[in-house]
Amino acid sequence: MNLNELDQYLEIINNVLTQSAAKINKWREKFMLEVLLLYLIIPGRINFLQLGRYGRFCEQRYRQQFGRKFDWLCFNATLAESQISSRVAIAFDPSYISKSGKCTPYLGRFWSGCAKMAKHGLEISGIGIIDMDLHTCFHLEAVQTPPVKTLEQAKWTLIDWYLHVLRTRKGTLQRLTKYVVADAYFSKSTFVDGALDMGFHVISRFRDDAYFRYLTMERPTGKKGRPKLYDGKIDMKHLEEERFEIIQLEKGEGRILSAVVHSRSLGRNIRLCIWESDDKKVRKLYFSTDTQMKATDILDYYRTRFQIEFCYRDSKQFAGLTDCQSRDLNKLHFHFNASLTSVNLAKVKALEKGTVLSMAS
Repeated sequence: MNLNELDQYLEIINNVLTQSAAKINKWREKFMLEVLLLYLIIPGRINFLQLGRYGRFCEQRYRQQFGRKFDWLCFNATLAESQISSRVAIAFDPSYISKSGKCTPYLGRFWSGCAKMAKHGLEISGIGIIDMDLHTCFHLEAVQTPPVKTLEQAKWTLIDWYLHVLRTRKGTLQRLTKYVVADAYFSKSTFVDGALDMGFHVISRFRDDAYFRYLTMERPTGKKGRPKLYDGKIDMKHLEEERFEIIQLEKGEGRILSAVVHSRSLGRNIRLCIWESDDKKVRKLYFSTDTQMKATDILDYYRTRFQIEFCYRDSKQFAGLTDCQSRDLNKLHFHFNASLTSVNLAKVKALEKGTVLSMAS
């Protein structure tokens, strides 16, 4: 990375700091320019010792400044808005962070998707914005998740916490989009109802054995009693295809069967999108609480959701996401978001160059 490229990164950061509502003084602005640049250029582990070695300030100065709050959501939203198109959605996805020791706040057992098991460490509730046209994701903010034992003391569940993270940020998020995309873990009535109460629509995926019912096509008879609402359970092995809108995708990509149906687990009508492989041996069940949404958009939104996983991968491999050695909640929050934001800056630079992002280069 030459000096000219470093100046371009500094210009991007400075412009966002100026345009965003995250108001900071001149000294803090100088520090943010310094630290975000260091996350991009430091080889190997990124901790306070390394920051003091490569940066212009002493190690203690970095420790002190990491403890001060910064509006990462506002900063990253401003950065993303300069790049995104109109077809966007909020991606919500927790990620496991390895951490040893006993004194770090919010240490507990969390699910690790890579290990396919619960492991001792930390978890961040990541919020990003995915763009269907650019086929990428920009990180917005990461919030550390309390362990189950801590949540139980407040009589909360993990779903309650995830909803709380969205609720406290819904003003900024809803200015970007009203759609939230999450993986199959979040296809629960507690999460869906909570998100709908906030004004969001949820796009997610069901288990293969989910229970659905056809909506009746009969008109009310006018007789006494409640009108008929449903026409029986949907048998996935013997679909009544005349009840579905069938969309044939490009060769080799299968087809979509779409209809408004009733989900018993969610207790509401949804737009069901059944993706089927060409040989009809593989089926995946996607849905949206917005019954007017196009089936192709549901599939596109959910598949693009996986881009948030690449944000975590790049941050862990190249931006020191798991390297922080602090035992302070505010400093950990600053480190996680600084790491993920540095990947955002690299994406913006790649888009401006018209190239595909490669963190390695």
